[in-house]
Amino acid sequence: MSTAQGSPPTAGTRVVIRVARGAGLLLLFFVVAVLGTLGGVMFAYAGDLPEISALDDYRPNTITRVLARDGQVIGEFATERRVVVRYDDIAPALRQAIIASEDADFEAHFGLSASRILITAIKDVLTGQRAGASTITQQVARNLFLRAQYMRGGIYERSLERKIKEAILAVQLEKRYTKPEILTFYANQVPLAHGAYGVEAGSRMYFGKSARDLTLEEAATIAAIIQTPARLSPFVNPDRTLARRNNYVLTRMAEEGFITTAQAEEARRRLMVLRGQPTPAPSTAPYFVEDIRKELERKYGAAALYEAGLQVQTTLDVGWQRAAEAALERGLRRIDRRRGVYRGPLRNVEGGGTTAATFTHPRWARPVAPGDVVPAVVTGVPARGTRGPVRLRIADHELDLPPQGYAWAGKPAADLLRRGDLVEVAIGSVERGAPANPTLEQPPAVEGAIVAIDNRTGQIRAMVGGFSFERSQFNRATQARRQVGSLFKPIVYAAALDHGYTAESVFIDAPVSYPAGPNQPPYEPLNYDRKFEGAVTLRRAIEQSRNIPAVKALAQVGPAEVVRYARRLGLTGEYPPYLSLALGAAESTLVDMTSAYSAFANLGVRMAPLTVLTVSDREGNLLEQNRPEPHEALKADTAFLLSHLLRGVVERGTAATAASLDWPLAGKTGTMDEYTDAWFIGFDPETTVGVWVGYDEKKPLGPGQTGAAAALPIWIDFMRAYLDLRGRERVPRFDPPGNIVFVTLDSGVTEAFISGTQPAGRQADPPATAPVSAPAPAPARPATPAAAPRVARR
Repeated sequence: MSTAQGSPPTAGTRVVIRVARGAGLLLLFFVVAVLGTLGGVMFAYAGDLPEISALDDYRPNTITRVLARDGQVIGEFATERRVVVRYDDIAPALRQAIIASEDADFEAHFGLSASRILITAIKDVLTGQRAGASTITQQVARNLFLRAQYMRGGIYERSLERKIKEAILAVQLEKRYTKPEILTFYANQVPLAHGAYGVEAGSRMYFGKSARDLTLEEAATIAAIIQTPARLSPFVNPDRTLARRNNYVLTRMAEEGFITTAQAEEARRRLMVLRGQPTPAPSTAPYFVEDIRKELERKYGAAALYEAGLQVQTTLDVGWQRAAEAALERGLRRIDRRRGVYRGPLRNVEGGGTTAATFTHPRWARPVAPGDVVPAVVTGVPARGTRGPVRLRIADHELDLPPQGYAWAGKPAADLLRRGDLVEVAIGSVERGAPANPTLEQPPAVEGAIVAIDNRTGQIRAMVGGFSFERSQFNRATQARRQVGSLFKPIVYAAALDHGYTAESVFIDAPVSYPAGPNQPPYEPLNYDRKFEGAVTLRRAIEQSRNIPAVKALAQVGPAEVVRYARRLGLTGEYPPYLSLALGAAESTLVDMTSAYSAFANLGVRMAPLTVLTVSDREGNLLEQNRPEPHEALKADTAFLLSHLLRGVVERGTAATAASLDWPLAGKTGTMDEYTDAWFIGFDPETTVGVWVGYDEKKPLGPGQTGAAAALPIWIDFMRAYLDLRGRERVPRFDPPGNIVFVTLDSGVTEAFISGTQPAGRQADPPATAPVSAPAPAPARPATPAAAPRVARR
């Protein structure tokens, strides 16, 4: 109850004042007594306290960063997202905001603040509240030295013992370290919600910038969050954050003289603009980064990976990676639509207070470009028995899904969709800022993978291990072993070339039967088209992927010898020496097959696949450095002849659609029986790119889904982007070794031969030495068991 100004206080008021004064005097006496006996207490607890000098080598948990070859961050691993900074890397406004809001006497006290202890004690007595009195130095002591001992369930234990130890450690910190050093410890350690620790990580998370670049209002926001990060995060409660920034932090900064009242008022008027996100951005190349994470953990252990702040320089090219991801997604969706089976919407949004008219989706906050696949909600469906557009909504835009946009699903709209269904649509165009011309889409059930390798170094420049890392973390580029189909034929022909065969060697493409052993039916391979062409050259056989000539070549050379060639090309696994190897009965991963093919372009030298260039610790000390690792897999002339043959596959053979790229290219298609696995691996003189398509369980992709139909279009899509990224100004060449000669044949094809092996009577361009005839066929080796496939697709 108030009294008039100048009037004497009432009896009740005088009692309250006397009690307060008495309590204050007692508390002051208590504080003095505590401070006076601190030396004795320090002695009593000296043996139970950590060494303050440990901070001389301050090494808090920091983020391990995985970098692309150009330095872009493509992945992070951490238990605490922290970036350690120096005192000078913290904006002065942020240092002042922290001191004003957390410990105004920081520059004056010796680790403990007698005035804060007294004020807090009075509040405890008069209000019953358990107010905090910790200085910045005490908070540093608590968080760096007492966390493990006294924190339970994220809350510090309230005990006299903990408080005493905290006070002792604070005094010791002040004796050993300067104020800037203590404030830097604090700024690097303070939690700021969402897994971010320290002002640098917090600044990047909330404002997308370094702590040194924060404006006054941004610095005040960071300081406002410190009190209770989980509740004051602007991602959680922006109104509460703004209120504490304006009403408390900026006010305290003005009261302490760090800023003027006018500056505080001006900062209050500015909006709180967030430019970051509460969770780390998804990895640019999640399958690639996950493989590296596993390898780092194996080599260095989980503690080093998640806490030691390693810096990992990789071989990944971000531009290539994005092109690979886009090409694979488009290709898998295209294959999925060919099946003509719509599996239904993602979900229906109606119910629980949400309608098709009120539903929102996070994706709608970002711009939409032609070709993007975005979620849309169905707001109207044509009546049953009628054919018309489906009405959709994307954010504030209403648009029609025309009948041709869902025709692939093979059913009327009324049988496919209903109001409130959330669907995926591909945007055909954007007109006046609004999406238009949509096509119905769905997440494909089919999977795939793509790998791009630099031929001369073995560096993996792009890797996609599946349609969606969120859907499945299984890396189909490195973990899936699948039958390779006709991809194996070039290995057979490489062995044949080394055994005297040439591009003009003739095979009889006719029915053939090989004994398969006791009580087994004979092995009788068939061609893809079930036809036979009679006499065909080795070139014709590989360009058109004829099966009978490949089996005959393997039989002449010997299955065991061909397996030896596969091993030299880096292929591992169980490869029984059977004739069915010629048709791709062998299993391999995409990365291994792509690496093997890179040796063809690299004159027989296979560079081991490489993903990590260097690993450094937080101080920049080099822990690991990886260099290209060459393996001589084939003779240079054999590798060149094989590349020359595979160029014909692109120019005239099963991959002829790739000739539209108008670039020096070579490659081979591959498909297994019943269209279960579709492959294409192709290369130019610099880069080899492999694509695999299939289901995780072994089942058909669908009629006609050969390597040329399913995998090759994805490869072409990527290569088109690759050529745009590298530029067409410098055209690379497949340079031949010195002992290669070229002969123009009657067919008009310029064929390559090892000098001395060109056809009899043919002069080389320029003339070469006398020709050598192709060898006579050798006896056939044992055939594969009857259970082996008889047909390898193209």
